[in-house]
Parts: sequence; C-alpha cells; structure tokens
Amino acid sequence: IVLDIFFIVSLNMGVSGAALATLIAQIFSALGIMIYVLVFKKELLPQRQHYYFDKEIFKKIKDYSLLTCIQQSVMNFGILLIQGLVNSFGIITMSAFAAAVKIDSFAYMPVQDFGNAFATFIAQNKGAALESRIKEGLKAAIKAATIFCLIISCLVFIFADKLMMIFIDPAKHEIIRQGVEYLQIEGVCYLGIGCLFLLYGYYRGIGKPGISVVLTVVSLGTRVLLAYLLAPVFATAAIWWSIPIGWFLADFIGIVYGIKKEDWL
Repeated sequence: IVLDIFFIVSLNMGVSGAALATLIAQIFSALGIMIYVLVFKKELLPQRQHYYFDKEIFKKIKDYSLLTCIQQSVMNFGILLIQGLVNSFGIITMSAFAAAVKIDSFAYMPVQDFGNAFATFIAQNKGAALESRIKEGLKAAIKAATIFCLIISCLVFIFADKLMMIFIDPAKHEIIRQGVEYLQIEGVCYLGIGCLFLLYGYYRGIGKPGISVVLTVVSLGTRVLLAYLLAPVFATAAIWWSIPIGWFLADFIGIVYGIKKEDWL
C-alpha cells in the first residue's frame, strides 16, 4: 500500500522526484515487512539447520537470473530506442507520450502482476508433476486475462481524453490529441500484452526462461524496427502501431511453440 501511494504521488513530481519517491516507498515497504516478520511471524525466519549450499539449486538460480537480467536489459534498451525516436518529433509529442505511457502502464499493470502469479502457479504444479492441473490453470488464466483486457481496453478507449487530462492541462489541445491517439491505438490491443505476460509466466514457470527472452526480443525488435522504418512516412502513428504489432507477433510465436512443443491442445 505504501509503495502504491508513493508511486501515485510521484507521477506529478518530475523525473528526479519520482525516482526519490519510488526509492523511499521501497525502503518503507521493506522495513514494514521486515518488522512485521520479526515481531509477529518469527516462525518464518530460517534457523541454523536450514542453511546449506546446494550446487544444483545454485546453478538453476544462476541460469534463471541471468536470463531474466538479459530480458530486462533488452526491454529497457528497446524502450530507450523508442523514446529517442519519440523525442525527435518535438516537445509536444514527448509530453503526450510521457503522459500516455503512465496511463498505459497503470491500465495493464494488474495483468502484468497476474502473469507473475501465473508463473508461480505453473512452477508449483510443474514441480508436483500435476500436468493436468497446469492445462486447467492455463485455460482459466487465458479466460481471466481476456476478460480483464477487454474491459480495460473499452475503458481506456472511451475515456482516453479524460485520462489524459489527469496529467495535462485541458488547454493543451495538441498534446491531449496525440496522447488520445496513442491510448486509443494501444487501448484496443491490450489483449496482446495480456497474452504476452501469460506466455512469459508460463515459460518461466516450466523452466524455459530462454523462450521468454526470445519473445521479448521479437516484441521489442519488431517495435523498434517498424517504428524507425515507418516513422518518416507515417509519423507518430507508426510508432504507436508498432507496439501492438510487436505484442501480437510475439504472442503468435509463443503460442505456436507452446502448441507444438508443450502439447497445449
């Protein structure tokens, strides 16, 4: 709760203020959890007999961590390239993009967290050799993510201008117009990012994080390539459309691989 409150407050504090607010939120959240465990949940604390070194577990943690680091680095590098292209269109486009991305992130944040929880569910059932439960959970997760994404897509598409006015002065008509254009293009395509988060979670859960890295490279690579190739012709619309195209292409590859290699059907 503290983290969410500080994050919301940070949205109107600028870059440096947002970074400071986020850092403070993380410190308070960590301290709160630590104090709670030390005072009320001492049974959760590891004892001396719990400390031992397992080479096999260490190797798995190392491999998973390395691939996750690569995935996050690719994502941030791709976002940096897109931001550079957006900046080339001037301050109005930069402002519209900055505000719209905040709204965008809030809109699909729940399904991103759902994907993380899904990874835990898959990993637990994979470890317990409950293959049938994995298939049932996959179907349920697809239904839940689809319903959520469709609802959020409708809300963002309909109220795009109102959402932009949370961050932008209503008198700044051109900034709002460009932000609305971005949100309405992204808004109708949230199903793509929702599916992609589920695929990330699934492949991490079954012990194939390398596939998640491949899907990230495909998604961001497509986004960057299309944006830089088409922006000189179609301006900012090319940047906005390149994002969901990247999502859906990565979804297609992830689903085809899952059907052929993981026997989903």
